[in-house]
Amino acid sequence: MQHTTQSQQDKVNTGDSLSNLAETLIGSEIIKLSGEIKEKIKQGNKIYNFTIGDFDPAIFSIPPVLENEIIEAYKHHFTNYPAAEGNADLRESIAAFLKEKEGLLYAPDEILVASGGRPLIYGFFRTVADKGDKIIYAVPSWNNNHYTHFVEGVHCEVQATAENHFMPSAKDIKPHLQNAVILALCSPQNPTGTTFQKETLEEICDMVLEENKQRTAGQKKLYVLFDQMYWQLTYGDIKHYDPVSLRAEMKAYTVYVDAISKCFAATGVRVGWAMGPAKIINKMKAILSHIGAWAPMAEQKAVAKFLLQKEAMDKYLQHFKSEVSFRLEKIYEGFMQLKKEGLPVDAIAPQAAIYLTIQVNAVGKMAENGTRLHEQKDVTDYLLNEAGLAVVPFYAFGAPKNSSWYRLSVGTCKKEEINSMLQALSNALKKLK
Repeated sequence: MQHTTQSQQDKVNTGDSLSNLAETLIGSEIIKLSGEIKEKIKQGNKIYNFTIGDFDPAIFSIPPVLENEIIEAYKHHFTNYPAAEGNADLRESIAAFLKEKEGLLYAPDEILVASGGRPLIYGFFRTVADKGDKIIYAVPSWNNNHYTHFVEGVHCEVQATAENHFMPSAKDIKPHLQNAVILALCSPQNPTGTTFQKETLEEICDMVLEENKQRTAGQKKLYVLFDQMYWQLTYGDIKHYDPVSLRAEMKAYTVYVDAISKCFAATGVRVGWAMGPAKIINKMKAILSHIGAWAPMAEQKAVAKFLLQKEAMDKYLQHFKSEVSFRLEKIYEGFMQLKKEGLPVDAIAPQAAIYLTIQVNAVGKMAENGTRLHEQKDVTDYLLNEAGLAVVPFYAFGAPKNSSWYRLSVGTCKKEEINSMLQALSNALKKLK
């Protein structure tokens, strides 16, 4: 379902006419919230900013080995255009990395490199979907609604629930399968920080395979986009599962998207990759070659060397994961204590990524100044204004506007501020009547 904006009315008022895409594309709720946060900080307010799915380099820097390799690459003047599909040495390193880390066997010609995951996802949608094609995705989830709108697809939204840790089930997906061409999955998931259980993903894979067997020779197949950007960031006994490792036959119908962005705190380095059937990868390459969404040459050269340095990667991840996990657990424990005290909050135990799923269920309550919190947006504003707590509501990720759940990101979180944030939240919620 695509929600339009005030811009359509603006066209009538001004007489200007732009493309239907430009006029109907939804603005980012996260960017809007970011603007409000910046203004409050500018005014001298203390803001605990847990909105951004990024890292503060002063807290989480990229691996020193990777940093040095990037510097060396620039010193050696690797500043020209890279290959359209990604440099051969990088694709070979990615293939070796996938085999070593995940047991996934992909040849270099089944791998496409780009400037992070976004252009790869866009290229996949453009490669597979035509106007009017059905595209299935869960809500909340990151940007699938926008990519579907880009290709003028039919939005088949699956409402995920807290009972399933906001991960879609085969039962949820099944009613939408007929004639669908894309099933967009993400695990560990943004925004929830939760993962697929093995049995659930197996059921989904079996369902996709069965659906494709039933389709005629001239009919499009159903392809799975599997975003596993956070797969190395799992905690405790949580394990990452992927379609092809569970069902080898899924290799013909799965395109993965991955990058160094999240697992190595390298969001600004801009090196991502997709792997999948060569036919699809080649078409994605052709589309992206016209966009020019290449990862920079020097960074490609650096990552090609970095991915082969297993000891350096493991050492970095061990420390990085412990720091992220500590923050997630500490905040989760704080929310559980607030819940125990009778305050209207909840949270899902952290599983993966840099996100914690939290709930603030305060619609209908009244602030000290007599203002009623009529809807969830009012609660979001109250948290920001009264507690200085900035988190992203699930409705920014396609969930219903009345969803009381939020994404809390710890990528910029200072450990020493966790207790004061929880105290500020506690004080604000205790003021509600």
